[in-house]
Amino acid sequence: MNKTEVFQLLKENSNPRGIENWKKCGVKDSGLKSFGIGLTQLRKLAKQIGRDHQLALQLWKSDIYDAKVIGLLIDEPKKITREQAEQQVESLAGGYLAHVFASCDATLPKTPFAFELAQDWIASDDANRRRCGYSLIYELSKKNPKGMDDDYLLQLIEQIKSKIHGEDMWVRESMNTALMGIGKRSKRLHQAALKAAKSIGPVDIDYGDDNSCQPLDVVKHLTSDHLRKKLGV
Repeated sequence: MNKTEVFQLLKENSNPRGIENWKKCGVKDSGLKSFGIGLTQLRKLAKQIGRDHQLALQLWKSDIYDAKVIGLLIDEPKKITREQAEQQVESLAGGYLAHVFASCDATLPKTPFAFELAQDWIASDDANRRRCGYSLIYELSKKNPKGMDDDYLLQLIEQIKSKIHGEDMWVRESMNTALMGIGKRSKRLHQAALKAAKSIGPVDIDYGDDNSCQPLDVVKHLTSDHLRKKLGV
């Protein structure tokens, strides 16, 4: 597909209720408009379109939120550059696109440099980069990138435990998610992550009027019967 065809596809799948919700809850100073399409539907459309690096870059330049999301979803991991990632993280519309950019099975964690990027962003002075860095760690916790061994992750658990309550709210959310992902990797990491989660206690996240969203309960996830059986704990 080309850009015109993608926009026609988005128009055909527009959701009036979603549009009204965007007008109410969208980032007011982002300058973005929306067809009101939910992420689940956007994922289906992205699969229909297929991976296309050049098309992804064109869609990212759009002022339509849904098109930007499609752009992130259809990009090609081996063609994304570090420079592109740094440019995109600078323009995430106040963080509103961050969940699709670095987590939710995003394309960026599939790049060859994802772990290196995660380490650099976690150490950044920019809150949006730290948020995305920890989100990358969560996605990478499902894989085995070179260098992301138990020793590194044990140190990261301690860092999360010591810094989480003093962090920016959305960084806290991604740190919490990363902690859960790390704790699911092995018995050793599970023990350390669970101990840290209990020490951290509840993590305060304000989701505004969205009553369907609640802060992640890491202890609950790490003590589920399914995970205990899987890890033998």
